[in-house]
Amino acid sequence: MAPSAAEADSAAASSSGRLLVLYASQTGNAMDAAERVGREAERGGCPAVDVLSMDGFDPSRLPSERFVVFVVSTTGQGDPPDSMKGFWRYLLRKDLGAQWLEGVRHAVFGLGDSGYLKYNFAAKKLDRRLSHLGAERVVEIGLGDDQHPSGYEGALDPWLLSLWKSLNETNQSLLPRVSDINDPNLSTLGDPKVHVIYYSSNEVPQDSILSDPNKIINSARTMSPALQFHDDGGPPYMLQMVANQRLTEEGSDRDVRHFELEDPSSAISYKTGDALEILPSQNPSAVDAFIERCNLDPDCYVTIRGKSEDKISKGSAVSSLMDRIKMKTFVALTMDIASASPRRYFFEAGANILNALFHEPLFYFLMSHFISVCLVMSFFATAEHEKEKLQYFASPEGRDDLYQYNQKESRTVLEVLEDFLSVQMPFEWLVQLTPPLKKRAFSISSSPLAHPNQIHLTVSIVSWLTPFKRTRHGLCSTWLAGLNPRKDNLIPCWIRQGSLPPPHPSVPLVLIGPGTGCAPFRAFVEERAAQTVAEPTAPVLFFFGCRNEDNDFLYKDFWLTHAQDEGVLSSKKGGGLFVAFSRDQPQKVYVQHKIMEQSARVWNLLLSGAAVYIAGSSTKMPADVTAALEEVICKEHGVKKEDASKWLRDLERVGRFNIETWS
Repeated sequence: MAPSAAEADSAAASSSGRLLVLYASQTGNAMDAAERVGREAERGGCPAVDVLSMDGFDPSRLPSERFVVFVVSTTGQGDPPDSMKGFWRYLLRKDLGAQWLEGVRHAVFGLGDSGYLKYNFAAKKLDRRLSHLGAERVVEIGLGDDQHPSGYEGALDPWLLSLWKSLNETNQSLLPRVSDINDPNLSTLGDPKVHVIYYSSNEVPQDSILSDPNKIINSARTMSPALQFHDDGGPPYMLQMVANQRLTEEGSDRDVRHFELEDPSSAISYKTGDALEILPSQNPSAVDAFIERCNLDPDCYVTIRGKSEDKISKGSAVSSLMDRIKMKTFVALTMDIASASPRRYFFEAGANILNALFHEPLFYFLMSHFISVCLVMSFFATAEHEKEKLQYFASPEGRDDLYQYNQKESRTVLEVLEDFLSVQMPFEWLVQLTPPLKKRAFSISSSPLAHPNQIHLTVSIVSWLTPFKRTRHGLCSTWLAGLNPRKDNLIPCWIRQGSLPPPHPSVPLVLIGPGTGCAPFRAFVEERAAQTVAEPTAPVLFFFGCRNEDNDFLYKDFWLTHAQDEGVLSSKKGGGLFVAFSRDQPQKVYVQHKIMEQSARVWNLLLSGAAVYIAGSSTKMPADVTAALEEVICKEHGVKKEDASKWLRDLERVGRFNIETWS
């Protein structure tokens, strides 16, 4: 839905008669939510709607807009997405007065995770700043929460209803009408955003041209319209697994692995605190089943383009053989068919297709920008129950049952298609509605000083039971766990800057990393040990937590070795290793309890300029650890809790308080 920069400039020129939706997305969720806002606005009869990424809009033109909806995600420690940073810097200019946005009406919806300390921080700051600049708030800020059972949509649904009602009251002629959004008598389908070009056998490339796995991966993912947003790391490193070691005991209910990946030919450029992104391989049998279910030719070659991209290149021949890729390869490398659950509009669109083909009413949101001419199997008329089921799932009344069927059971795209066999979709539609195969990010647990041509990872192998007792497995972690070192194919990897900046050797460290949160701190300790050989280094306190000493004390020998003699965690060096085993005694003990036990040592290190690093689960741990640190400051410094909180905020402001968490 997002237009090109040229189209954005053109649209801005006629901004007085439109609803503008600006989004800032890091992983794609905010873009999805913004596109839904745009679809509903068009569904309600809004004559002009533009959905743009913030970095595709000139912020100096904001005063000429009448109605603007902002959809903003929050990353890391309350940071805005990369696409918002330039826009935000402009809004902070001191020459923008309190009336700069007078006459502009705005609404802000944020996407965040309440497990993080700075929940929806970017959206909250934006909402306040817009008001300070004179914009009028149409509706109170909406706060989407990943922790909600329905995800961010649990807050988006009621927020949108309030938004449209408020806008209706403001301007009856221009803006979406709630009655039209819910009108059951519309049955027009829009065009697809994706164009597929098929090639005859004499137009396909020679095998030798596509023999390089690096080029194949880059070609496929560059071609995917969905991944043009998600992928920005360039060609991958192709690394070989050389170690696959289980860290937890065989009898433990948790399987945590230590992986070592290397480039046999050269050193790998990375820093401590960085993350490694991995593109997982999908099960070939699942890919084959998807292709067979969708009646696709696995061996044909195709070019996939977004419609806006197609317009730019219309009339010109495809210039490179690398623009053509085998169907099966494209599906395997770009479409998550066997691990990701379909997005909600998958069901909305499915109901729309069935209804349109029978000239019956649409039951819910019109997918005008996502649905193309659709093919339905000849026996469709016998599958009335499937049509009714999809209509029910797509309705507000069926939302809870859809959640139970889809999200709670973690059903995949392939499983849903197999449940609704009478629905046959064209490939253009499948490309759009199948979630993209995303790279998975892991904290690097090795130091480049200690392992210049290797990267180590500490990975929990994910599996869980659904409410109906079906075992589900994480795609990437399960795939990695099944690889045989030095025997399997190369692994496509990208280096990404992490949210834990590498500290200077002279800076004391307080590291807190329970469970797999220890991963980046294994790298920090390795790095500090290597630095000690060449120069004096500051002390390190490390707090680790797990359930049992015997079952899941990850890297036990590593930590104990560095805590002895002259190691960087030894008391002789002013450091320390403190481990909380939560289940080895009647009363549970966690890392925050160990922090309080070492209150004086922690405070003395903070006074000497220590930096605090926290890594691990985003549930309760970060908040509990932060509260423990505040208690330390209150006790040792003799101040109130409010002052202790400010003390930590000041540390964060100067880069000495850093958190990296994950769900």
